[in-house]
Amino acid sequence: MKQIPYELLVGWRYTRAGRATRRNGFISFISGVSMLGIALGVAALIIVLSVMNGFQKEVRDRMLSVVSHIEVYAQGGAALPDLANTLREVKANPQVVGAAPFIAAQALLARGEDMKGVIVRGIDPALESQVTDLAAGPQAAVLSQLKAGEFGVVLGVELARALGVRAGDKVTLVAPSGEVTPAGVVPRLKQLTVVGTFDSGHYEYDSALVMLHWQDAARIFRLEGPTGVRLKLKDLHEARSVAAELSRSLTGALFIRDWTQQNRTWFAAVQVEKRMMFIILTLIVAVAAFNLVSTLVMTVTDKRADIAILRTLGASPGSIMGIFVVQGAMVGVIGTLAGLLLGLGIAFNIDVIVPALEHALGATFLPQDIYLISRMPSEPQSSDIVPIGVIALVLAFVATLYPSWRASRINPAEALRYE
Repeated sequence: MKQIPYELLVGWRYTRAGRATRRNGFISFISGVSMLGIALGVAALIIVLSVMNGFQKEVRDRMLSVVSHIEVYAQGGAALPDLANTLREVKANPQVVGAAPFIAAQALLARGEDMKGVIVRGIDPALESQVTDLAAGPQAAVLSQLKAGEFGVVLGVELARALGVRAGDKVTLVAPSGEVTPAGVVPRLKQLTVVGTFDSGHYEYDSALVMLHWQDAARIFRLEGPTGVRLKLKDLHEARSVAAELSRSLTGALFIRDWTQQNRTWFAAVQVEKRMMFIILTLIVAVAAFNLVSTLVMTVTDKRADIAILRTLGASPGSIMGIFVVQGAMVGVIGTLAGLLLGLGIAFNIDVIVPALEHALGATFLPQDIYLISRMPSEPQSSDIVPIGVIALVLAFVATLYPSWRASRINPAEALRYE
């Protein structure tokens, strides 16, 4: 059987406690605090980054239940010059799995004295399920009630609540461009019937988006046809490359916008926040890891006699250095593993922990009108967890180098003079 190196055995014994003296007990306490600091720092990193990943995914998925992967549209909100040809060309791309025409415009929606600015989207209910999950889910029956010529409208649930309307009520749509009369410009008004509401889970769209049949929207805004085509892809992460391909293959003066461009500022802000949180919390791990320096310096001072005896027995300076590297590395490994277990345990169960805390404290951590979602999401990713573990171990190892080198430089005769 292969013999275990004595550097490991001695280093592990020093890590546990050693002799039961007051000084040694204090050193063990400091070592435990360093271990706990590393564990809490690693756990905090995992929890925070997992929550930020979950937040980004949750908002992205809810956003894409309303927003298409790619939009192809004409300049200035005009109707597409050749809708049939545009549909044929976009469907020729192998990444495109669905396409549907639409009209995009802005208007005012009024009921009584209440008036809200809204985003108007004219859709084809028969094709909308090909491009959005909202139309393919349980709320598809609501959108199917939009009939050409009936001027029905579907409102976001928050918008309907703000206006105080429900299915069957009448609302008035005020188009931005009016009619020129001898008395001046008179805005165009059209009374619409609310046929239902939708709930995407994304407050921004639930509070501002209205949908009606594209033929009705064309009549209200005096358009000859749809202003664009919405596309759904096999892989939403390929939206940028597919948009670039379509810009080269489509004929006509058309503009292309993918879902990352529509919300570019928001996604860029999330990435910057995630990067900054990683740096800040890594500094917490670094502080805890470098507490090992003081722990090991105190240990080296306390073990001077032991080091001198080992040297007189033939131990090399490298072996002495290895003993204290093992001690510091053990603290780093145990602290990192404990932090990984704690962080992953909380990250995978945060949907249970946060509601319990909210109930106990009587508070709401995520107001929906501010954070777009109302529950705390979490998505641990190996691309975050592996670097966190590696960085914690590297920092702990680096922190052991100076005290270990100092231990290897102790003169045995000098150390034993007063023993």
